[in-house]
Order: sequence, then C-alpha cells, then structure tokens
Amino acid sequence: MTVYEGTFTQTESLRFAIVIGRFNDLVVNKLLEGCQDCLKRHGVDIDPHGSQVDFFWVPGCFEIPLIARQAALSRRYDAVICLGAVIRGQTPHFDFVAGEVSKGIAAAAFQSGVPVIFGVVTTDTMQQALERAGIKSNLGWNYAMSALEMGTLMRQVNGLGGNSYDKLPVSAAVEVLSGDRA
Repeated sequence: MTVYEGTFTQTESLRFAIVIGRFNDLVVNKLLEGCQDCLKRHGVDIDPHGSQVDFFWVPGCFEIPLIARQAALSRRYDAVICLGAVIRGQTPHFDFVAGEVSKGIAAAAFQSGVPVIFGVVTTDTMQQALERAGIKSNLGWNYAMSALEMGTLMRQVNGLGGNSYDKLPVSAAVEVLSGDRA
C-alpha cells in the first residue's frame, strides 16, 4: 500500500490564488500578512508582480466563493486560499453570510477538483477575530500551510492518472458525481 502526503518543500513551481474579502479589513489584512509570511518562508515568491501568487480582492466574504470557483476552474493554480472575516452582529446577517460562504467555498473545491482553503474566520466578537488574526496566533499562517500541503498532495494524486471524470467538462462531472445524471 502506498502513502501519499503533502509536503512543505519544493514549492518553487506551485501557483496560488488568494481571494480576499475586503470587509473587516483590520482582521483580514492581518490574516493576509500571516498567509504571505508562511508562503514566503516556504520558498514561494509572494510578489504580486511575480508568477506564483495572484491576489483577488472582493468587497466582502459573500463574494469570495464566486471568484474562488472561477480561479480554481482556470486551472492556473495548485490551490486557492480564501481569506475573510464574518463577525456576529445584532442581526441574523452573520448566519446567512457565514453559512453561504462556507457552502460556496466547499462547492468551489468540489466542482473544480482544486483545493480551495477555507480561511474565513467566523467569530462572535471583534476581539475573537483579532485573536485569530495575530494577537494569540495568526490563522493566516495555518491557511497557507493547508494550501501548501494540499497543493503538493494534489500534484501527487493528479500524477496517478486520474479517472474518467477528468475527461468530462466540469459541469458534466458534477452531474455524474452528484447523481443528477442518468
């Protein structure tokens, strides 16, 4: 039996898209700094004018899944990292946004076959969000680590030869895998 596992080395040929929700920018900018620090320390050129990382800025978290999906479907990236912050307020808005963002990011990964990393902090308070973005630890680092590991793992998996779903257009593969196609 063979064991496949992602690594954090040989990153010079990996490509990443980072999709960043601008809303709650105090938190999100700190997550982005942690993410970039991790990638840089693992040999990834984070220069926006370089060839390894592209940055996509969207208004808020709700818009992240659409751009993440399009980036993943482009097949230009080994992984897509989604960064944002949804902080609970006095209305049910938090529940709607947090739920839809998590479903959308999961769907983007499933539909594209590209790792799409859920890096959206969902907290009850601004203090909790800031703790996750640098006061206690910076989860941006963890999200980048997940992208490195999954990007290298998927390269190994894709090298196995794939399956018949790889030959189908993405929409047809989704139909087959979801059971919607006869």
